[in-house]
Amino acid sequence: MALFRRGAKDRTAQDETAAGVDAAEGAAEQAGPAAAADDVPAVQDATPAGPAPAAVDRSAGPWDSGEEIPPGPRVDLGALRLPGVHGMELRMEIDKKSGTVTAVGVTIDGSTLQMQAFAAPRTEGIWDEIREEIGESVRKQGGAVDDVPGPFGRELLARLPVRTPEGRTGHRPARFVGVDGPRWFLRGVITGRAAVDEDAAGTLEDLFRRTVVVRGTEARAPRDLLALTLPHQADGTPVQPAATPAAPTFDPLKRGPEITEIR
Repeated sequence: MALFRRGAKDRTAQDETAAGVDAAEGAAEQAGPAAAADDVPAVQDATPAGPAPAAVDRSAGPWDSGEEIPPGPRVDLGALRLPGVHGMELRMEIDKKSGTVTAVGVTIDGSTLQMQAFAAPRTEGIWDEIREEIGESVRKQGGAVDDVPGPFGRELLARLPVRTPEGRTGHRPARFVGVDGPRWFLRGVITGRAAVDEDAAGTLEDLFRRTVVVRGTEARAPRDLLALTLPHQADGTPVQPAATPAAPTFDPLKRGPEITEIR
């Protein structure tokens, strides 16, 4: 059985590796999946109105649950099925107020990938629109952001403001990646060394690419968060936390209670 521990710490957008993740949760609360997320003028991709850009090639993933998917062990988290990677730390983030699992974070070698999946329109993607909202949110927090090409299409390189132990304002890098799928959108936030080191990013990018999204057939409004669940044991039953989450007011710049699995 996997080992779980409750996370007792509240990491904020000013924490080292959680900055991008927490910022993402802020905008997810305010504008669906548009994560709010860390000193140069911000550069934003100004794409003129016109035909939608060509879809990203998903033949190697991320996949929809209804597509032909390469076999292999995966962790069932409800809306997401993650490939198992040796040494990864799986962290489920929970809204203290509602008890809802809002995101999953995977930490490998000190770098973290946070993922959330959202409903999207049948006829068009939402990543272009969301990138603009993320950029605006980052700048409002005093950070900067560049819109650049990446392995999954356009992505954002952000510099998120953080408070140093000396009380000064510093910056931490974060990468916001996104993929539009059939009626869903998958968003990832990469923090830690993998946000700036191409070699370190490879493992987390591969995990993101091999993730399966389970959209379901029910009608959903665009940007509705697709429900995540706790990891399942071999017999299909969910692993329950040791205690019920507390329910103070949810601060979008703070992480909720967490459950961590070491694989």
